[in-house]
Amino acid sequence: MPYYLTVKKTEGKPGQVYYPLQLNETTKPTPGPGQVLVKLSAAALNHRDLFIRQHLYPGISFKAPLLADGYGVVVETGPGVSSPLKGKAVLLTPSRGWESDPDGPEDGGRRHSVVGASVLYEDAGTAAEYVVVDEGEVVPAPEHLRPAEGAALPLVGLTAWRALVVKTGGNAVAGRNILVTGIGGGVALQALQFAVALGCNVWVTSGDEGKIARAREMGARGGVVYKEGDWDRKLAGMLPRDRPFLDAVVDGAGGDIVSRAVRVLKAGGVIVCYGMTVGPKMDWVVQAMLKNVELRGSTMGSKKEFRDMVAFVGEHKIRPVVSRCVRGLDNIEGIDGLFEDMKAGKQFGKLVVLIDKEVESPKL
Repeated sequence: MPYYLTVKKTEGKPGQVYYPLQLNETTKPTPGPGQVLVKLSAAALNHRDLFIRQHLYPGISFKAPLLADGYGVVVETGPGVSSPLKGKAVLLTPSRGWESDPDGPEDGGRRHSVVGASVLYEDAGTAAEYVVVDEGEVVPAPEHLRPAEGAALPLVGLTAWRALVVKTGGNAVAGRNILVTGIGGGVALQALQFAVALGCNVWVTSGDEGKIARAREMGARGGVVYKEGDWDRKLAGMLPRDRPFLDAVVDGAGGDIVSRAVRVLKAGGVIVCYGMTVGPKMDWVVQAMLKNVELRGSTMGSKKEFRDMVAFVGEHKIRPVVSRCVRGLDNIEGIDGLFEDMKAGKQFGKLVVLIDKEVESPKL
């Protein structure tokens, strides 16, 4: 019998509770008209999944499979499927309800949700051996990607692509100076890889010198430790003389990023915020107003942006960074260990579950 993984409801207040993982058995599903059956090879964790276990994320389902990122193979197609997908390796779209509007979900977000433990889409989630989805919810996987790398891409790749390429106001081009904060997280690493491939000069921040060193190996020009009180001054000293300012910042933390970054941003520079891990509020300082700095919110992206991102990864042969893998949906202890890595901030890259125990684990 195929397995799928959910969270089990227990009593406790948001932020204090920690829902345990629950392994469930089911029957192998059958695709209907316009649908495909995907046998999952690998799935990956996101911070959203940790927030779900802590009841810090809205619209939680205790029936739907957990996780949003997945790589698998189409093993069966339903009537009317127009694409020759059977036997193809695919990536699953990590969200629903946003087709192509560059401004945001077409219905104002009422039906927009990341899949995985979502009450809006209880038939979707990638912590499962099999999943049935509409044919429009899969994209052929770039051929150079291993299953774990493919699973590492969807949600962080989409989020990074929109934040960097769509929202920085044309600054994601060769020769521009981009700051990516919090390097080591999945979105930040994808933003780094995309920016380097586009020819940008990339600087990073981290709380760990070792992570900055690894980012430099991946093409970053340099970085600063954000725990140091004068990191903005140190960053200013690293910028090239012929362009001694940042053009844009891609940030997932919030906090004091505006007051820090405004000191090194050009007039009219852009700060794109895709997450606020420091807290739910940010300060807007008068210096940013006087310098005409723009602060733009960004969250995930549309199906069109997902397709564009996957095509770019294929064209540039980008390999998403995998921090650690465990094998098997039934390996509850091992999967819990991945969550512990995430809690402690130990990972550099994505944390992956190899659902197909026979697939190759990437060399880290």
